[in-house]
Amino acid sequence: MTRRPRLLTTAAAGATALLLLTGCGGGDGGSKGNDKIAGADTDTSPSASPSPSASQAADRPKIELPSDNVLTFSPESAGDSVKDAILKDNAELVRALDAAIIAQNPRLPALEYYTEGEGAAAAQQWVQGFKDDGLTITGTVRYYDRQVNVESKDKASLTYCGDESKGFNKVIKTGVIQKTKATKDSYVLYGVQVEKNDKGVWELVKIASTRGAAKCQP
Repeated sequence: MTRRPRLLTTAAAGATALLLLTGCGGGDGGSKGNDKIAGADTDTSPSASPSPSASQAADRPKIELPSDNVLTFSPESAGDSVKDAILKDNAELVRALDAAIIAQNPRLPALEYYTEGEGAAAAQQWVQGFKDDGLTITGTVRYYDRQVNVESKDKASLTYCGDESKGFNKVIKTGVIQKTKATKDSYVLYGVQVEKNDKGVWELVKIASTRGAAKCQP
């Protein structure tokens, strides 16, 4: 079984539509059982990996992940202030998704902070799928080829790849890690639409994913 048992959309056509919005890569770009997981009010612990951008805005939630849940993002910045802000909020969204899965809480405040509308519904459904299956996550996932297309002052879209070859499901009840060999399906292409709210946060409003996409293969 792959690390992500359910896609965020019911059809790959959704990802195709989002990719068309971003010009198919034409933008600039260059788990856990008892572990404590945080939304906005979690204290720092020695085993936690603190959110890199949490301190950049007073009202942003502080997201902490267990030490066995490692996420990396490349590139982290694009050399443009608007695109940099979008990339940072996107990374925090991904971290919030993992935090919600580990907490088994589809309505984790940190996740709600970075989502709105259809994006919020999709994210909650994704987390609920893990909860229903009695699964959490563990391991390392690398997000790369992150490209941003700014459409207006408050709308943008992104595409990026996820390498889940070292990320796995973990059965909560038994603690068994469901390790699998890497295949083409270990690589996922994401298409995302975001909008800036009145707080200046780039919220997820739509997301689609295509597992095994040729664009993301190593």
